[in-house]
Amino acid sequence: MLRCSDQSLYTGYTNDLEKRLSKHLAGKASKYTRARLPVEMVYYEIFETKSEAMSREAKIKQFSKNEKEDLVVSFKTSKIV
Repeated sequence: MLRCSDQSLYTGYTNDLEKRLSKHLAGKASKYTRARLPVEMVYYEIFETKSEAMSREAKIKQFSKNEKEDLVVSFKTSKIV
């Protein structure tokens, strides 16, 4: 999940986080993020299959903004340890 400069959150899936983030930062990955640069990666999950990743992406996209923000907070907290 990326936080855009307007504080909105963008959710997507990829098989290469670093490459995808670089494309977003260069304005070449998504029309949505291109108009909201810069972006910052604030949350991610790792899955074994593309199908699992796409299923989770679809579920997260249905979350409210508050639910997405809760994921981000819990992710930051878990990375501090």
